[in-house]
Amino acid sequence: MLGGSSIRLATIFGIRIGVNVTWFAVLFLFIFWLNNAFENKLGDATLAFWTAVAAAFGFFGSILLHELGHAVAARREGITVSGIDLFFFGGVMKMSSDTRSPGQEFRIAVAGPLVTLGIVVVTGFACTALLGWNEFVDVATLSGTRAAPSAFDLWLSFLVSMNVLLLVFNLIPAFPLDGGRIARAVVWRFTGDRNRATRVSAILGQGFAGLLILYGLYVLIAWDDTTGGLWAMVLGYLLGSSARAAIAQSAFTERLKGITVADIMDAEPVAIPADLPAARAWDEFFLRYQGWPWFAVVEADGRYAGIAHRAAVEHATIDEGGQMPVRDVASGADDRVRFDEPIETLLGSEALRRLGALMAVDAEGRLRGVVTVEQVTRALRSRLTPA
Repeated sequence: MLGGSSIRLATIFGIRIGVNVTWFAVLFLFIFWLNNAFENKLGDATLAFWTAVAAAFGFFGSILLHELGHAVAARREGITVSGIDLFFFGGVMKMSSDTRSPGQEFRIAVAGPLVTLGIVVVTGFACTALLGWNEFVDVATLSGTRAAPSAFDLWLSFLVSMNVLLLVFNLIPAFPLDGGRIARAVVWRFTGDRNRATRVSAILGQGFAGLLILYGLYVLIAWDDTTGGLWAMVLGYLLGSSARAAIAQSAFTERLKGITVADIMDAEPVAIPADLPAARAWDEFFLRYQGWPWFAVVEADGRYAGIAHRAAVEHATIDEGGQMPVRDVASGADDRVRFDEPIETLLGSEALRRLGALMAVDAEGRLRGVVTVEQVTRALRSRLTPA
Protein backbone atom coordinates (compact mmCIF):
# COMPACT_ATOMS: atom_id res chain seq x y z
CA MET A 1 0.00 0.00 0.00
CA LEU A 2 2.92 2.33 0.71
CA GLY A 3 6.06 2.16 -1.38
CA GLY A 4 9.63 2.70 -0.27
CA SER A 5 11.82 0.98 2.24
CA SER A 6 11.00 0.45 5.88
CA ILE A 7 12.99 0.61 9.10
CA ARG A 8 13.72 -2.79 10.54
CA LEU A 9 12.57 -3.32 14.13
CA ALA A 10 12.89 -7.04 14.78
CA THR A 11 12.70 -10.56 13.34
CA ILE A 12 9.94 -12.91 14.52
CA PHE A 13 9.80 -16.54 13.34
CA GLY A 14 12.35 -15.58 10.69
CA ILE A 15 10.05 -12.81 9.39
CA ARG A 16 11.45 -9.29 9.12
CA ILE A 17 9.32 -6.76 11.01
CA GLY A 18 9.67 -3.18 9.81
CA VAL A 19 7.87 0.14 10.04
CA ASN A 20 7.22 2.76 7.41
CA VAL A 21 8.25 6.29 8.41
CA THR A 22 4.56 7.26 8.56
CA TRP A 23 4.17 4.91 11.53
CA PHE A 24 6.18 7.20 13.82
CA ALA A 25 4.02 10.22 13.00
CA VAL A 26 0.82 8.26 13.59
CA LEU A 27 2.21 6.78 16.82
CA PHE A 28 2.84 10.30 18.12
CA LEU A 29 -0.63 11.52 17.08
CA PHE A 30 -2.27 8.41 18.54
CA ILE A 31 -0.57 8.93 21.91
CA PHE A 32 -1.44 12.65 21.86
CA TRP A 33 -5.12 11.93 21.19
CA LEU A 34 -5.34 9.13 23.76
CA ASN A 35 -3.55 11.18 26.40
CA ASN A 36 -6.32 13.79 26.40
CA ALA A 37 -9.08 11.19 26.43
CA PHE A 38 -7.45 9.08 29.15
CA GLU A 39 -6.75 12.08 31.40
CA ASN A 40 -10.49 12.75 31.58
CA LYS A 41 -11.04 9.19 32.84
CA LEU A 42 -8.01 8.79 35.13
CA GLY A 43 -7.66 12.33 36.47
CA ASP A 44 -3.84 12.06 36.53
CA ALA A 45 -1.85 13.55 33.64
CA THR A 46 1.29 11.44 34.12
CA LEU A 47 -0.62 8.19 34.54
CA ALA A 48 -2.78 9.07 31.53
CA PHE A 49 0.30 9.65 29.36
CA TRP A 50 1.91 6.30 30.14
CA THR A 51 -1.41 4.51 29.76
CA ALA A 52 -1.78 6.16 26.35
CA VAL A 53 1.71 4.99 25.38
CA ALA A 54 0.88 1.44 26.47
CA ALA A 55 -2.46 1.57 24.60
CA ALA A 56 -0.82 2.78 21.38
CA PHE A 57 1.78 0.01 21.47
CA GLY A 58 -0.91 -2.49 22.42
CA PHE A 59 -2.95 -1.50 19.39
CA PHE A 60 -0.03 -1.74 16.98
CA GLY A 61 0.96 -5.00 18.67
CA SER A 62 -2.52 -6.29 17.85
CA ILE A 63 -2.02 -5.28 14.22
CA LEU A 64 1.31 -7.13 14.22
CA LEU A 65 -0.38 -10.28 15.56
CA HIS A 66 -3.06 -9.85 12.87
CA GLU A 67 -0.39 -9.75 10.14
CA LEU A 68 1.49 -12.67 11.69
CA GLY A 69 -1.75 -14.63 11.36
CA HIS A 70 -1.66 -13.96 7.62
CA ALA A 71 2.04 -14.85 7.51
CA VAL A 72 1.64 -18.19 9.29
CA ALA A 73 -1.24 -19.10 6.97
CA ALA A 74 0.83 -18.16 3.91
CA ARG A 75 3.71 -20.33 5.08
CA ARG A 76 1.34 -23.24 5.61
CA GLU A 77 0.32 -22.80 1.98
CA GLY A 78 3.94 -23.03 0.89
CA ILE A 79 4.35 -19.30 0.16
CA THR A 80 7.46 -17.61 1.51
CA VAL A 81 6.87 -14.46 3.60
CA SER A 82 9.59 -11.87 3.18
CA GLY A 83 8.42 -9.43 5.85
CA ILE A 84 5.74 -7.42 7.61
CA ASP A 85 5.63 -3.63 7.56
CA LEU A 86 3.56 -1.44 9.87
CA PHE A 87 2.41 1.88 8.46
CA PHE A 88 -0.14 4.71 8.86
CA PHE A 89 -3.11 2.77 10.26
CA GLY A 90 -2.31 -0.87 9.72
CA GLY A 91 0.17 -3.32 8.33
CA VAL A 92 1.01 -5.30 5.24
CA MET A 93 2.40 -8.82 4.95
CA LYS A 94 4.73 -9.27 1.98
CA MET A 95 4.59 -12.62 0.18
CA SER A 96 7.23 -13.81 -2.29
CA SER A 97 4.48 -14.78 -4.75
CA ASP A 98 0.74 -14.39 -5.20
CA THR A 99 -1.74 -17.07 -4.22
CA ARG A 100 -2.35 -19.83 -6.74
CA SER A 101 -5.95 -20.79 -5.99
CA PRO A 102 -9.14 -19.31 -4.51
CA GLY A 103 -8.76 -21.62 -1.51
CA GLN A 104 -5.28 -20.30 -0.76
CA GLU A 105 -6.48 -16.72 -1.13
CA PHE A 106 -9.37 -17.31 1.25
CA ARG A 107 -7.37 -19.15 3.92
CA ILE A 108 -4.62 -16.51 3.98
CA ALA A 109 -7.08 -13.60 3.92
CA VAL A 110 -9.27 -14.93 6.74
CA ALA A 111 -6.34 -15.84 9.03
CA GLY A 112 -5.72 -12.24 10.17
CA PRO A 113 -9.34 -11.50 11.15
CA LEU A 114 -9.46 -14.81 13.04
CA VAL A 115 -6.45 -13.71 15.12
CA THR A 116 -8.11 -10.34 15.80
CA LEU A 117 -11.34 -12.12 16.74
CA GLY A 118 -9.36 -14.25 19.18
CA ILE A 119 -7.89 -11.12 20.78
CA VAL A 120 -11.38 -9.60 21.10
CA VAL A 121 -12.83 -12.74 22.70
CA VAL A 122 -10.00 -13.23 25.22
CA THR A 123 -9.66 -9.58 26.25
CA GLY A 124 -13.44 -9.07 26.22
CA PHE A 125 -14.02 -11.97 28.62
CA ALA A 126 -11.20 -10.69 30.84
CA CYS A 127 -12.69 -7.18 30.98
CA THR A 128 -16.19 -8.48 31.66
CA ALA A 129 -14.87 -10.62 34.50
CA LEU A 130 -12.94 -7.69 36.00
CA LEU A 131 -15.48 -4.90 35.57
CA GLY A 132 -18.84 -6.36 34.72
CA TRP A 133 -20.48 -5.80 31.33
CA ASN A 134 -21.94 -2.31 31.85
CA GLU A 135 -18.81 -0.76 33.33
CA PHE A 136 -16.66 -2.49 30.70
CA VAL A 137 -18.73 -0.88 27.92
CA ASP A 138 -18.46 2.54 29.57
CA VAL A 139 -14.70 2.30 29.94
CA ALA A 140 -14.12 0.83 26.47
CA THR A 141 -16.09 3.65 24.83
CA LEU A 142 -14.56 6.32 27.08
CA SER A 143 -18.03 7.34 28.22
CA GLY A 144 -20.32 7.01 31.25
CA THR A 145 -20.29 8.52 34.71
CA ARG A 146 -19.00 5.59 36.73
CA ALA A 147 -16.05 5.76 39.10
CA ALA A 148 -12.62 6.29 37.54
CA PRO A 149 -11.18 2.96 36.33
CA SER A 150 -7.65 1.79 37.03
CA ALA A 151 -5.02 2.36 34.35
CA PHE A 152 -4.94 -1.38 33.59
CA ASP A 153 -8.72 -1.61 33.27
CA LEU A 154 -8.71 1.37 30.91
CA TRP A 155 -5.84 -0.05 28.84
CA LEU A 156 -7.41 -3.50 28.50
CA SER A 157 -10.91 -2.16 27.74
CA PHE A 158 -9.58 0.23 25.13
CA LEU A 159 -7.62 -2.64 23.54
CA VAL A 160 -10.89 -4.55 23.15
CA SER A 161 -12.69 -1.63 21.51
CA MET A 162 -9.83 -0.92 19.07
CA ASN A 163 -9.64 -4.56 18.04
CA VAL A 164 -13.40 -4.63 17.47
CA LEU A 165 -13.03 -1.62 15.15
CA LEU A 166 -10.04 -3.27 13.47
CA LEU A 167 -12.01 -6.46 12.91
CA VAL A 168 -15.10 -4.72 11.52
CA PHE A 169 -13.07 -2.39 9.30
CA ASN A 170 -10.94 -5.21 7.89
CA LEU A 171 -13.96 -7.32 6.98
CA ILE A 172 -15.44 -4.64 4.71
CA PRO A 173 -15.50 -6.29 1.25
CA ALA A 174 -13.23 -3.72 -0.37
CA PHE A 175 -9.74 -4.44 -1.70
CA PRO A 176 -7.05 -4.27 -0.29
CA LEU A 177 -8.76 -4.95 3.05
CA ASP A 178 -9.07 -8.56 4.19
CA GLY A 179 -12.77 -8.49 3.39
CA GLY A 180 -11.87 -7.45 -0.15
CA ARG A 181 -9.45 -10.35 -0.45
CA ILE A 182 -12.12 -12.72 0.82
CA ALA A 183 -14.49 -11.28 -1.80
CA ARG A 184 -11.75 -11.77 -4.38
CA ALA A 185 -11.45 -15.43 -3.39
CA VAL A 186 -15.21 -15.93 -3.69
CA VAL A 187 -15.43 -14.30 -7.14
CA TRP A 188 -12.34 -16.21 -8.23
CA ARG A 189 -13.93 -19.47 -7.08
CA PHE A 190 -17.13 -18.92 -9.06
CA THR A 191 -15.62 -17.37 -12.20
CA GLY A 192 -12.31 -19.23 -12.35
CA ASP A 193 -10.64 -15.95 -13.35
CA ARG A 194 -8.21 -14.40 -10.86
CA ASN A 195 -7.80 -11.17 -12.80
CA ARG A 196 -11.55 -10.64 -13.01
CA ALA A 197 -11.87 -11.33 -9.29
CA THR A 198 -9.14 -8.78 -8.58
CA ARG A 199 -10.89 -6.13 -10.67
CA VAL A 200 -14.24 -6.72 -8.93
CA SER A 201 -12.77 -6.47 -5.43
CA ALA A 202 -10.62 -3.47 -6.42
CA ILE A 203 -13.64 -1.61 -7.82
CA LEU A 204 -15.40 -2.22 -4.51
CA GLY A 205 -12.27 -0.89 -2.83
CA GLN A 206 -12.34 2.27 -4.89
CA GLY A 207 -16.00 2.81 -4.02
CA PHE A 208 -15.35 2.38 -0.32
CA ALA A 209 -12.33 4.69 -0.50
CA GLY A 210 -14.50 7.37 -2.10
CA LEU A 211 -17.11 7.03 0.65
CA LEU A 212 -14.39 7.26 3.28
CA ILE A 213 -13.05 10.48 1.76
CA LEU A 214 -16.56 11.96 1.63
CA TYR A 215 -17.11 10.95 5.25
CA GLY A 216 -13.86 12.66 6.19
CA LEU A 217 -15.02 15.86 4.46
CA TYR A 218 -18.33 15.66 6.31
CA VAL A 219 -16.60 15.22 9.68
CA LEU A 220 -14.22 18.04 8.89
CA ILE A 221 -16.97 20.50 7.90
CA ALA A 222 -20.05 19.48 9.91
CA TRP A 223 -18.38 18.37 13.14
CA ASP A 224 -15.36 20.70 12.93
CA ASP A 225 -13.21 17.64 13.75
CA THR A 226 -9.95 18.31 11.93
CA THR A 227 -8.10 15.25 13.24
CA GLY A 228 -10.89 12.74 12.54
CA GLY A 229 -11.73 14.23 9.16
CA LEU A 230 -8.17 14.31 7.88
CA TRP A 231 -7.54 10.81 9.26
CA ALA A 232 -10.48 9.38 7.27
CA MET A 233 -9.55 11.29 4.12
CA VAL A 234 -5.91 10.19 4.12
CA LEU A 235 -6.89 6.59 4.84
CA GLY A 236 -9.44 6.72 2.01
CA TYR A 237 -6.81 8.10 -0.34
CA LEU A 238 -4.36 5.31 0.52
CA LEU A 239 -6.99 2.59 0.11
CA GLY A 240 -8.12 4.10 -3.20
CA SER A 241 -4.55 4.27 -4.48
CA SER A 242 -3.97 0.64 -3.61
CA ALA A 243 -7.23 -0.40 -5.31
CA ARG A 244 -6.31 1.55 -8.46
CA ALA A 245 -2.90 -0.13 -8.49
CA ALA A 246 -4.60 -3.53 -8.24
CA ILE A 247 -6.79 -2.74 -11.26
CA ALA A 248 -3.74 -1.59 -13.25
CA GLN A 249 -1.84 -4.74 -12.27
CA SER A 250 -4.82 -6.89 -13.27
CA ALA A 251 -4.86 -5.27 -16.74
CA PHE A 252 -1.10 -5.79 -16.96
CA THR A 253 -1.21 -9.48 -16.03
CA GLU A 254 -4.14 -10.06 -18.39
CA ARG A 255 -1.78 -9.34 -21.28
CA LEU A 256 0.62 -11.97 -19.94
CA LYS A 257 -2.06 -14.64 -19.80
CA GLY A 258 -0.94 -18.00 -21.18
CA ILE A 259 2.80 -17.53 -20.62
CA THR A 260 4.32 -19.89 -18.06
CA VAL A 261 7.75 -20.17 -16.48
CA ALA A 262 8.44 -23.16 -18.74
CA ASP A 263 7.96 -20.96 -21.82
CA ILE A 264 10.85 -18.65 -20.98
CA MET A 265 13.25 -20.69 -18.80
CA ASP A 266 16.54 -22.28 -19.80
CA ALA A 267 15.51 -25.94 -19.93
CA GLU A 268 19.10 -27.26 -19.93
CA PRO A 269 20.88 -25.51 -17.05
CA VAL A 270 24.37 -26.48 -15.95
CA ALA A 271 23.98 -28.29 -12.61
CA ILE A 272 26.37 -29.93 -10.15
CA PRO A 273 25.66 -33.51 -8.93
CA ALA A 274 24.86 -33.31 -5.22
CA ASP A 275 27.31 -36.07 -4.20
CA LEU A 276 30.27 -34.54 -6.06
CA PRO A 277 33.07 -33.52 -3.62
CA ALA A 278 33.39 -29.77 -3.17
CA ALA A 279 36.96 -29.79 -4.48
CA ARG A 280 35.90 -31.42 -7.76
CA ALA A 281 32.95 -29.03 -8.04
CA TRP A 282 35.40 -26.15 -7.67
CA ASP A 283 37.74 -27.50 -10.37
CA GLU A 284 35.15 -28.80 -12.83
CA PHE A 285 32.57 -26.05 -12.59
CA PHE A 286 33.73 -22.81 -10.95
CA LEU A 287 37.21 -22.78 -12.49
CA ARG A 288 35.87 -23.95 -15.84
CA TYR A 289 33.05 -21.41 -15.98
CA GLN A 290 34.88 -18.32 -14.81
CA GLY A 291 32.64 -15.57 -13.48
CA TRP A 292 29.64 -17.77 -12.68
CA PRO A 293 28.70 -16.97 -9.06
CA TRP A 294 26.62 -20.09 -8.42
CA PHE A 295 25.32 -23.37 -9.83
CA ALA A 296 22.22 -25.41 -9.12
CA VAL A 297 22.82 -28.67 -7.25
CA VAL A 298 20.78 -31.78 -8.10
CA GLU A 299 20.45 -35.25 -6.62
CA ALA A 300 20.88 -38.40 -8.72
CA ASP A 301 17.13 -38.56 -9.36
CA GLY A 302 17.05 -34.96 -10.58
CA ARG A 303 15.61 -33.42 -7.42
CA TYR A 304 16.83 -29.91 -6.75
CA ALA A 305 19.08 -29.78 -3.67
CA GLY A 306 20.03 -26.09 -3.45
CA ILE A 307 22.50 -23.57 -4.83
CA ALA A 308 26.27 -23.88 -4.56
CA HIS A 309 27.73 -20.38 -4.29
CA ARG A 310 31.28 -19.71 -5.43
CA ALA A 311 32.46 -18.36 -2.05
CA ALA A 312 31.04 -21.34 -0.12
CA VAL A 313 32.58 -23.94 -2.43
CA GLU A 314 35.92 -22.13 -2.48
CA HIS A 315 35.97 -22.03 1.32
CA ALA A 316 35.09 -25.73 1.54
CA THR A 317 37.83 -26.59 -0.95
CA ILE A 318 40.66 -24.45 0.41
CA ASP A 319 39.94 -24.34 4.14
CA GLU A 320 38.11 -27.60 4.81
CA GLY A 321 39.77 -30.11 2.52
CA GLY A 322 37.03 -30.19 -0.10
CA GLN A 323 35.97 -33.79 0.52
CA MET A 324 32.42 -33.15 1.69
CA PRO A 325 29.72 -33.52 -0.96
CA VAL A 326 28.67 -30.25 -2.52
CA ARG A 327 25.11 -30.70 -1.21
CA ASP A 328 26.54 -29.97 2.27
CA VAL A 329 27.57 -26.45 1.24
CA ALA A 330 24.50 -25.73 -0.88
CA SER A 331 21.92 -23.24 0.34
CA GLY A 332 18.53 -21.99 -0.72
CA ALA A 333 14.95 -22.06 0.56
CA ASP A 334 12.88 -19.56 -1.43
CA ASP A 335 14.90 -19.79 -4.65
CA ARG A 336 12.55 -22.03 -6.59
CA VAL A 337 9.32 -21.76 -8.56
CA ARG A 338 7.05 -24.32 -10.19
CA PHE A 339 7.86 -24.57 -13.89
CA ASP A 340 4.14 -24.58 -14.77
CA GLU A 341 3.39 -21.34 -12.88
CA PRO A 342 2.20 -18.31 -14.89
CA ILE A 343 4.86 -15.71 -15.53
CA GLU A 344 3.09 -13.12 -13.37
CA THR A 345 4.12 -15.22 -10.37
CA LEU A 346 7.67 -13.99 -10.97
CA LEU A 347 6.83 -10.28 -11.07
CA GLY A 348 6.62 -9.84 -7.29
CA SER A 349 9.39 -12.29 -6.43
CA GLU A 350 11.97 -10.75 -4.11
CA ALA A 351 14.07 -13.92 -4.42
CA LEU A 352 14.29 -13.41 -8.19
CA ARG A 353 15.44 -9.82 -7.73
CA ARG A 354 17.94 -10.79 -5.04
CA LEU A 355 19.50 -13.82 -6.75
CA GLY A 356 18.88 -12.84 -10.36
CA ALA A 357 17.37 -16.26 -11.14
CA LEU A 358 15.02 -18.91 -9.80
CA MET A 359 15.17 -22.68 -10.10
CA ALA A 360 12.15 -24.04 -11.98
CA VAL A 361 11.03 -27.36 -10.48
CA ASP A 362 8.15 -29.77 -11.04
CA ALA A 363 5.67 -31.11 -8.49
CA GLU A 364 8.20 -33.71 -7.29
CA GLY A 365 10.93 -31.11 -6.81
CA ARG A 366 12.99 -32.15 -9.83
CA LEU A 367 14.94 -29.36 -11.52
CA ARG A 368 13.40 -28.57 -14.89
CA GLY A 369 15.19 -25.35 -15.71
CA VAL A 370 16.42 -21.94 -14.58
CA VAL A 371 14.61 -18.67 -15.19
CA THR A 372 16.53 -15.39 -14.98
CA VAL A 373 15.62 -11.73 -14.65
CA GLU A 374 16.83 -11.16 -18.20
CA GLN A 375 14.50 -13.85 -19.55
CA VAL A 376 11.54 -12.36 -17.69
CA THR A 377 12.41 -8.89 -18.98
CA ARG A 378 12.63 -10.10 -22.59
CA ALA A 379 9.28 -11.88 -22.28
CA LEU A 380 7.63 -8.75 -20.87
CA ARG A 381 9.02 -6.57 -23.63
CA SER A 382 7.90 -9.03 -26.28
CA ARG A 383 4.34 -9.30 -24.98
CA LEU A 384 3.79 -5.68 -23.86
CA THR A 385 5.51 -3.73 -26.63
CA PRO A 386 2.96 -2.50 -29.19
CA ALA A 387 3.28 -4.14 -32.61
